[in-house]
Amino acid sequence: MRWYVVRRLLWTVVATWVAVSLTFGLLMVAPSPGAEAAAAQCAAQDQDPEQCRQNYLEERGLTRPISVQYVDFMTGIFTLDWGYSNSQGKPVLAAIADAWVYSAQYFVPSVLLSAVVGYAIGLYSAVNRHTLTDYVGSFVAYFGISVPNFWFAIVLILIVGVWFRDAQVLGVSLEPLSLRTYYEVDYPTFSVRNAKQLVLPVVVLSTASVASQMRYARAQALEYATADFVKTARAKGASTWRVLIYHVLRVALVPLSTILIVDVLAVLFAGSFVIETIFQIPGLGRLALEAISQRDTDLVLATTLIPVFLAIVGNLIQDLAYVSLDPRIDYGDR
Repeated sequence: MRWYVVRRLLWTVVATWVAVSLTFGLLMVAPSPGAEAAAAQCAAQDQDPEQCRQNYLEERGLTRPISVQYVDFMTGIFTLDWGYSNSQGKPVLAAIADAWVYSAQYFVPSVLLSAVVGYAIGLYSAVNRHTLTDYVGSFVAYFGISVPNFWFAIVLILIVGVWFRDAQVLGVSLEPLSLRTYYEVDYPTFSVRNAKQLVLPVVVLSTASVASQMRYARAQALEYATADFVKTARAKGASTWRVLIYHVLRVALVPLSTILIVDVLAVLFAGSFVIETIFQIPGLGRLALEAISQRDTDLVLATTLIPVFLAIVGNLIQDLAYVSLDPRIDYGDR
């Protein structure tokens, strides 16, 4: 076990280095939108656009040899000096420290909600096949997977943020049910007003996750729904939820934990860009998008490094969790 963990940690360092190096290379060959904007502005003022473009690149250290920039950045990673963000006007670590809090406010509840609700619906549907619950669960799964996040977010904004303000049902105004459609940073983190403005991002982000977790949980539970140990538990008078939690869920958690990690990564890499752009949340996804659009090299590489490292470490934790979930798994041959 110890040798396996050591090898995985070493592989984590190598995989992170490869991912960051590839990102660095792509940034070096990509044109700089900021330099082009500076050149266009100078051209409009009857100045030399090429000189303005060169000045822009020199101010940001982008005219140095690529090897020098690469060595400086890799050295800074190990010394926790991740450079300065020109787009944010502050050190990279400070920009990340300010942004991750906003991402965590909607990301953590979304992950917990998708796992709990998705597993619950999937397991319950598996032991109650061809019932109304099973059909409703299947509908939720196909709806969540089929509907794009950006479209679903816009529809919710129109319904909850706009239509509810003027709509009435049986003479009762729906305005109290309306929610803020954009994020306000002035609200305290642990407050009712902040929780209300996070409802829509959490719902949109967790919809697809709940659907995928429900489908996989149902598929895994179906393998054990008619197993002998389940029949024995039911014969002893165990309730449906006890059978699901104490008998079916434990044996199904090994493959489900793998799917959960993959789903979390998908949400982290893709969902954050859409959610934070639509709801104007100043989190890591929006920070990375602004850094890419302005070719803020140090910030782009930092926002790439963090999710890659977390993904690899998450997979390591997932493999180690297999032992507690299924003691038959042995790492001696790995």
